[in-house]
Amino acid sequence: MSYFKRDQRAYIVLEDGTVFKGYNFGAQGTSIGEIVFTTGMTGYQEVLTDPSYCGQIVLQTYPLIGNYGVNQDDMESEKSWVSGYIVREWCEEPSNFRTDATIEDFLTAHGIVGVWDVDTRALTRKIRVTGTMKAAVTTEDVENPEILCRIMDEVDAHENPRPVDKVTSRKKGWHYTRENRANHVALIDYGYKKNILRMLLQEGCNVTVMPASTTVEEIKRLNPDGIMLSNGPGDPAEYPDYIRNIKDFIAYGKPIFGICLGHQLLALANGATTRKMKFGHRGLNQPVKDLELDRVFITSQNHGYCVQTLPVHVGKITHINANDGSCEGIEYYNIPAFTVQFHPEASAGPNDTGYLFKKFADLMEAGQQKRLKGDQ
Repeated sequence: MSYFKRDQRAYIVLEDGTVFKGYNFGAQGTSIGEIVFTTGMTGYQEVLTDPSYCGQIVLQTYPLIGNYGVNQDDMESEKSWVSGYIVREWCEEPSNFRTDATIEDFLTAHGIVGVWDVDTRALTRKIRVTGTMKAAVTTEDVENPEILCRIMDEVDAHENPRPVDKVTSRKKGWHYTRENRANHVALIDYGYKKNILRMLLQEGCNVTVMPASTTVEEIKRLNPDGIMLSNGPGDPAEYPDYIRNIKDFIAYGKPIFGICLGHQLLALANGATTRKMKFGHRGLNQPVKDLELDRVFITSQNHGYCVQTLPVHVGKITHINANDGSCEGIEYYNIPAFTVQFHPEASAGPNDTGYLFKKFADLMEAGQQKRLKGDQ
C-alpha cells in the first residue's frame, strides 16, 4: 500500500472554490475537466481507457485501486482519455500474473495527473449533493493565493467542445474480419470501446470501423448488413451534424443498434429530447429492468445525459433504471432499430445483457432474408 509516498502535494480545486488536499501520483502539472465519480470495485483500467471519459476528472469511490496492476489486454482504446484521476489509496505492489505495470506507471506514461490520500467519501457526497462541476487537479501550490486565483480563472474559462471529435477514428474503414462471417457491421466510432468490437466478432460479424462524421453515401458504398452507433463522450445535443447523418441512416433502412451516446443520438434523430443528469450513472452495479422480459440485470454504465422524452408514435421504452426510473432502452416502431443506455459489452452480469448482440444479429439476418425474397 502507498503509505509512504507523500513527497509531492497535490490539490483538487472545484468550480465553487472548494479545495481538497492530497498527494500526487502519476504525472505532475495542472489539468482541468468535469469531475465525476464511478463506483466500480474493479475495472479501473477500462475506466482510464474508455473514450467516454474524455475531458473528465474521474474519482474512484472504491478505496483501494491498482491491486491487480495494468496490462495491454484490458485497454479499451489505445490511450487514456481522462483529464485527471483521484483515489483514496493505490497499490504500489500489484499481485496478478497478467500485470505489466503499476497504475502509477500507467498514469505517468499517459501524462495523467493523479491525486491520492483524499477523503473520497466527502468529495463524492459533495458531487452527489451539488452535481458534477468543473474542476482542476494540480501539483502547483494553490495555498499561494495568486496560483489559486489563476487556476480558478482557468477552471471558469474551461470548455471541452465536441469531445467526440477528439476520440473518433481519423482513418476511414478499419476492417476487422474472420472467415465464414454472416453479417457485416458498420461501427460508427463516437469513441467506441474495443470490447464492442470483440462482441460483434464473437457474434459472427465482420466489422468496419467508420469515423463519427461518416455520411450515408459512405455507408451505402460499404453496403453493410447493419449499423452500430457506439458509445462516446459529451452532450448528445451538441452534435447536430451527426444527428443529421443518423436521420439519413434511418432512411437507408438497415438495422441499427445503439449504445450509450449512440442510444441518445438515435433518440434525438427521432424527435426525442435529452437532459443532463445531476451526477449521472457511472459504475458496474446499475440495476436495469427489461420491461419485456420482466427481469432486472446488473449493468455497467458511464453517462451524464439521458433520454428525457420520446414521441409515443416513434417507439417504446424497453428498459428503465431500477433506481431512478430513467430511460435505459428504446425499440423503434417504423425502423429496425433498438438502443440501450448501458454497456452490454462490459460484462457486469457478467454475460446477462449479451443477448442484445444476438438480437442485433437476428435483425440483420432477417433483413438479409427480406432482401433475398425481394430479389426473387
